[in-house]
Amino acid sequence: MKKIFWLGVGITIGVIAARKIAAAQGVIGPEGLNRAVGRMSDAVHDFADAMRENMDERETDLRVALGMDQAPKTARH
Repeated sequence: MKKIFWLGVGITIGVIAARKIAAAQGVIGPEGLNRAVGRMSDAVHDFADAMRENMDERETDLRVALGMDQAPKTARH
């Protein structure tokens, strides 16, 4: 009975290890690398867009405060 128990434990550990290895290979492989690079590229692009919007808004505020431009006639979002 002990041998059957330990056989079951060994098989379970082997199956779990095999699944973890397969998942790691999927992440490390070319497709996983492409996904990671794509996600990073999207994040950098979104960050740059947000920075540009905030810089434009701040520049407008500063120009109005310094009297260089008139206040914008359209409402900002």
